[in-house]
Amino acid sequence: MNPQTAEANRARTRQKILVVEDENDIRELLRFNLAQEGFAVEEAGDGAEALDRVARRAPDLMVLDLMLPRMSGLELCRRMRANPDTARLPILIVTAKGAEVDRVLGLEMGADDYVVKPFSPREVVARVKALLRRANPAGAAAEGPSLFDRGRLRIDFAAYEVFVDGARKELALREFELLRFFVQHPLRVYSREQLLDLVWGRDTFVEPRTVDVHVRRLRQQIERDDARPELILTVRSVGYRFNPEALEQGL
Repeated sequence: MNPQTAEANRARTRQKILVVEDENDIRELLRFNLAQEGFAVEEAGDGAEALDRVARRAPDLMVLDLMLPRMSGLELCRRMRANPDTARLPILIVTAKGAEVDRVLGLEMGADDYVVKPFSPREVVARVKALLRRANPAGAAAEGPSLFDRGRLRIDFAAYEVFVDGARKELALREFELLRFFVQHPLRVYSREQLLDLVWGRDTFVEPRTVDVHVRRLRQQIERDDARPELILTVRSVGYRFNPEALEQGL
């Protein structure tokens, strides 16, 4: 192991990953590969055990199977997002349910990313690292101004806080990153593929449909009426654009 890798691994020793998986072999495979990268790994064999571990000490990221005994992965994900203490916890779904409807359900419940079994352990590790990089406020602060404050929308990039009309909104990590990108790149139209590259990153392999799911969830948080959006506009057959002028309309 070269010195740079060793130093990076030491820096990650305080980052805890909770692997929630009922199949022992898969759980051990994930634990081994994540531990090899320097992460502290905790394990849970069902949803109720995972909920108990999170209540005692929240991890930095959760790797979550959908098909779990005692409490489904979807229900666990929903509870994480409903709790202000874990609303922004990065969640990576690992599931054998590869149908589009299952992936969309996971994303709509608040997951940030997904992989489908059978998977490559290296791919899972890469996605974990990418999600943790995006969850690092220090890294985010270095990307530009630390505050966006216009009309009814206020965003503190360093604290990962969003306020609409003075009310705090609990956004999942991916929703926050998508909103950050939109406000920093207003008016220009971006295709779904461009948003995947620029927001999700080239080391993440998800379908363009994923963008639509996250845009819909983001609209529910920041639009006056998400059925008639004013801020995140759909450009038919192209993609989406952010309209900051609408922030000051009706004030």
